Amino acid sequence: MATMDLMNKALAAAADSDVPLTVDLVHELIEPGEIAEPLGIAEVAELLDISAHTLRYYERCGLIEVARDGLDHRSYDNVAVRRLVFLTRMRLSGMPMRDLQHYVELVDGGEHTVPERLDMLVEHRDTVRRRIRELQLSLVATEYKIATYGGTTGP
Repeated sequence: MATMDLMNKALAAAADSDVPLTVDLVHELIEPGEIAEPLGIAEVAELLDISAHTLRYYERCGLIEVARDGLDHRSYDNVAVRRLVFLTRMRLSGMPMRDLQHYVELVDGGEHTVPERLDMLVEHRDTVRRRIRELQLSLVATEYKIATYGGTTGP
């Protein structure tokens, strides 16, 4: 499912019920599930709503290792797709590539890096929350101007 489709599904699920947008709800919506057989680059690009070029770029940057089939085509298994789901969400939230690269190095470094990974993610969460507050203020300013011109504001 494409990134925007996933986001719209998550937002609709939260809006259609009194259930808040939680980690569990988002996990349920974005988890790619078990992939019966490995996917090719075009299928993964469509699934994540990113280009094949971006997937190859992530590979060149060391963010993902992808197996190859007998014809030397990329072959994405569950582990690779799950990592890409995470990477694309972090990029969508504004995490810089250098931070993603460092995070992946830590993950690949083993369990002893969990405290540093946690620190990175807590810092990123705080940055995202600050950006959300800034965007909410921008929305209020936009709605103020809409109302100034006689338009209707609201949801």
